[in-house]
Order: sequence, then C-alpha cells, then structure tokens
Amino acid sequence: MRVVIAEDSALLREGLRQILERFGHEVVAVEDAEALVAAVRDRVARDRGPDAVVTDVRMPPGFRDEGLRAALALRGERPGLPVLVLSQYVEHSYAADLLETGGGVGYLLKDRVGEVAEFVDALERVAGGGTVIDPEVVRGLLARRRDRSPLHRLTAREREVLALMAEGRSNGAIARALVVSEAAVVKHVGSIFTKLDLHQTPDDHRRVLAVLTHLREAR
Repeated sequence: MRVVIAEDSALLREGLRQILERFGHEVVAVEDAEALVAAVRDRVARDRGPDAVVTDVRMPPGFRDEGLRAALALRGERPGLPVLVLSQYVEHSYAADLLETGGGVGYLLKDRVGEVAEFVDALERVAGGGTVIDPEVVRGLLARRRDRSPLHRLTAREREVLALMAEGRSNGAIARALVVSEAAVVKHVGSIFTKLDLHQTPDDHRRVLAVLTHLREAR
C-alpha cells in the first residue's frame, strides 16, 4: 500500500513512517499541508497515486486546521481518496464535512490509539473504503448536531406535540392523545412556534414549517 503522511512533528512523522514500512507499506512523509497536497498530486501525475493519506489537523503555517482542509481539497480533486486523520484535536466542522464525503475516511485521536497494530488495521480498513471513527469524535459530532438543531430547544412534551402535529392531527386530537386540555395543546404549539423562530405571517403556515423541521431532523 502506498501512503502519504503529513505530520509536523519530526519524531512522530518518522515513527509513523517506520511503523508502516515495517508492515510492508511504501511511505512518503511530509511536514505540512501544502507539501501534502503537492505530494499527492505528484504521485497521481506519475500514476502512482497513494492508496491512503494520513494527516494531522493543525499544521504549519497557521496551526489551525490546515491538514483537514487539505484532506478535503484532495478528496474533492480525487473522490474516494482514503483519508485517515490522526490528531490530538477534534475539529468538528471539518470533521463533519470529511465524513459527509463518503467512505474511506477515518478520524483517530493520537492519545487514544493504544496499539500499533490497531492503528495499522484502522488505516488498512480506511484504504479499503471503510470508516473508522474514534468514539470521542462521534460523541463530539453528535453533541454539536444537537446543539445546532432548533429542536433541542423544545421540552419533551413539546416534542411529543410536534410529533403528533407531523401525523396531521388537530389540536383537539393531540389533546385527546396526550390526555390534556386543548388549551394546553394550544399553549404548547405557540411555544413550539416561538422556539423554532416561526413568526406569524399573513398566510400563517407555521404549522407546516414546524412539521418540516421535525421531519428533517427525523431523517
């Protein structure tokens, strides 16, 4: 397997190179995101495109998210290029973007990889089109998604009301299903509109918009 590694720490870069070569893989190791992009493009031009890329997130010159952005750019140029992110950090925004590009991606945290064989196995699975994500990364992405969803503002009862609205039930039918008064349902519906930032309009189709929000999140 041909692998391009991008890691700014000389010790870790050399360590990864030696590990992968010991397992029989051909390795090109570079120290920043710009060199990563150049190395992949060069090998593709020579018809020796890499079977996988391993990259850190924060790399020179800015030490922000250069490695992850480079990986996304390379996936854009070469769809399906296997990418394994190996980092101390979880960059939620770009991590989500990377995962949405399809299979052949991985995101591992350096201090949670306990065995060399575990790392090599993860890389080989990613190279084979699989997905390998550290549980901490998954938890972070799920928490971020919940925080960004307008539905997280709703109470449990309001979620129940919205789910019944999505079934096309009237306020009276919702009241009977939940064994509450219709006035209580009207109050819940008003609160749902407020929390979802659905302001009254001349045609007032807020009920439809609220249901659409619920259905999008339920997919």
